[in-house]
Amino acid sequence: MKLTLWREDTLAHESLIVGVMLALSGGFLDTYTYTLRGGVFANAQTGNLVLMAVKLADFDFSAALYYFIPVIAFFLGVLLTESIKRRFSGRKFLQWQHMILLLEIFLLAVIGFLPLSVPDAVVNVTISFICSVQVQSFRKTKGLPYATTMCTGNLRSAADNFSAFLFGKEWESLKKCLRYLIIIGMFCVGAAAGALSSRFLGTGAVWSCCVLLGLVFFLLVWDQKEAQAN
Repeated sequence: MKLTLWREDTLAHESLIVGVMLALSGGFLDTYTYTLRGGVFANAQTGNLVLMAVKLADFDFSAALYYFIPVIAFFLGVLLTESIKRRFSGRKFLQWQHMILLLEIFLLAVIGFLPLSVPDAVVNVTISFICSVQVQSFRKTKGLPYATTMCTGNLRSAADNFSAFLFGKEWESLKKCLRYLIIIGMFCVGAAAGALSSRFLGTGAVWSCCVLLGLVFFLLVWDQKEAQAN
């Protein structure tokens, strides 16, 4: 499936415009949970695993379980994504990535209606699940491995490609580095937008992510339609 609309020689779901919108959403969700839901980052699970280990060392098993639940949610999100991929791969119109986006939009729409009285763990676990299906579904940008819900790997890849340019004069590596830096920058923009809108709009601020993911869905479906027409 080629992205003819933006004339970028890559698969539609690997295009830069799609990566940018997904990164905006990923950054937004990180500060959404941090600002409104207990000061935690629900996108990546390293912190949860560390805190779980600390609680286990203190023999505080109930607290350890609290941090283990979002890890399980993330794990199950990957399994569900692979199940959807196997079920919907090869479809002529609705691709499996389309189904993932619809699932994300639905869950985020529901979260936006949940008042702050709902336990933070419920929202954080759900967002951990959402981030896992997104990061598992959109794993490459123009053939390059990346993530849209966390930045560590992207930062390492940016530095790695820049070093290849700096020491080996590989100009193609500079282009790859810039692509990673754009994704990282958009993640930060999304995080800033998430922090500001969460303070002013409350729980409904998360609907902004529904709009971004809806645009991604529209672009992918539009490109699929154009490819079939041609």
